Amino acid sequence: MKFLRINNIILIFFVLIYSSQIVAQSKEYYPDPNPVIQQRLEEWKDLKFGLLMHWGAYSQWGVVESWSICPEDLGWATGARKKGVSDNYFDYLRKYEALPKTFNPVKFNPEKWAAAAKEAGMKYVVFTTKHHDGFCMFDSKYTNYKITDSSCAFSSNPRSNVAKEIFSAFRKENFWVGAYFSKPDWHSDYYWWKKFPPADRNANYSIQKYPEQWKKFVDYTYNQIDELMSDYGKIDILWLDGGWVRKKTDAEVKQEYDELYENTRWVRLPQSQDINMPALVKQVRNKQPNTIVVDRAVPGEQQNYLTPEQHIPETGLPYPWETCMTMGNSWSYVPNDKYKSAEEIVKKLVDIVSKGGNYLLNIGPGPDGELDPVAYDRLKQIGEWIKINGESIYGSRMYTVFGEGDNIRYTQSKDGKTKYVFLFNYPSNKIQLHKISIHQNSILQMLGSQQKIKWTSINDGVEIQLPAELEKSSKYVWVLKIQK
Repeated sequence: MKFLRINNIILIFFVLIYSSQIVAQSKEYYPDPNPVIQQRLEEWKDLKFGLLMHWGAYSQWGVVESWSICPEDLGWATGARKKGVSDNYFDYLRKYEALPKTFNPVKFNPEKWAAAAKEAGMKYVVFTTKHHDGFCMFDSKYTNYKITDSSCAFSSNPRSNVAKEIFSAFRKENFWVGAYFSKPDWHSDYYWWKKFPPADRNANYSIQKYPEQWKKFVDYTYNQIDELMSDYGKIDILWLDGGWVRKKTDAEVKQEYDELYENTRWVRLPQSQDINMPALVKQVRNKQPNTIVVDRAVPGEQQNYLTPEQHIPETGLPYPWETCMTMGNSWSYVPNDKYKSAEEIVKKLVDIVSKGGNYLLNIGPGPDGELDPVAYDRLKQIGEWIKINGESIYGSRMYTVFGEGDNIRYTQSKDGKTKYVFLFNYPSNKIQLHKISIHQNSILQMLGSQQKIKWTSINDGVEIQLPAELEKSSKYVWVLKIQK
């Protein structure tokens, strides 16, 4: 996953390009024909608000997750490297891969995280069990590059299998549990074969020439995902990242070659990196029949919902979707990161939900296993708003339009009997609504107050005068409830 770095214009530029590519790749949606999964998606859509966590040994350096070891000559890769480590790529890689030896998050307390997320009104969690660098935050028996290995400083801690601990802590708070898993693995000899130097993010050998090596990688991937499905309790969401690991037709490979040749983006030639996703999902659901699978940015039945990154679609999407977005400027821990205000986060939540989406908000824990105090404060402030206005968010669905203008949004109950109007600014004068109908016998109230509000019909809508004292009923965003 890409990241936003503070004061890095080049990086922001590439993130915007990448986000637009995800949206462009995701214009088509292929529904999973399984009615069980269709029902699970409806239940997932009720949750609305989730927590994403990027955490690994890299947090010690305060650098972006994984990407600083990507050898591509791009600003968001080379610019992500820890200053003063080494100018030599292979020396840098060696020191990066030694980070587990000193990774010792002694303040790790997933119950504290789960309690804070619950207070904020979050309903599901997605945790990075393995990112592109291949370091496993779970006890995989298929690699020694893991937090539970004896070479890792934290391995002697009774809670060293952090993925299991996190999933357990959040389940106890009635969260849905999601396992982020990177399909590419830059530590595995089956993907970045040590017979050749890596040149970019892709497998560094010809899969057509060395099919036996690719078969080992496919088996390795299946085995690790099977561990997560077998030994870590109920997994509600398998969130797969690294969309370049996917099946491509010969025509798609040629088209990619033609496009990338012009941009000289990759060093190696494009090739299909097929891990047979239908078979993988079948294996997953043999163990976990209800698991939603998100094969990010890869159109097909294995992408049960879409995940625009750091981006809210202008008018929403006509299929299940979730905006994943950072609370700060980086996906992973960065010292003195700048966090979005609670007001901005609440308004983004409302905007996303009004357009039919879910909001997956990312926070990166630090190397000691704690969240930044500012993050805890933001979660508490968001929770204060949710306690008053949550009924307009959870279980809601998009109205016939998502809103009108920049400062008014709508949702409705699934049966359509209750409508909600979100006001991003408390009006000092009368407001007019032109996109929503109010029956003459409807009851209109502000959430947080029992006072009934009067309105007047006008030619193309309604006009409402809100009492000044109701401004104190909430903050950030005010919600009008309309009941037939």
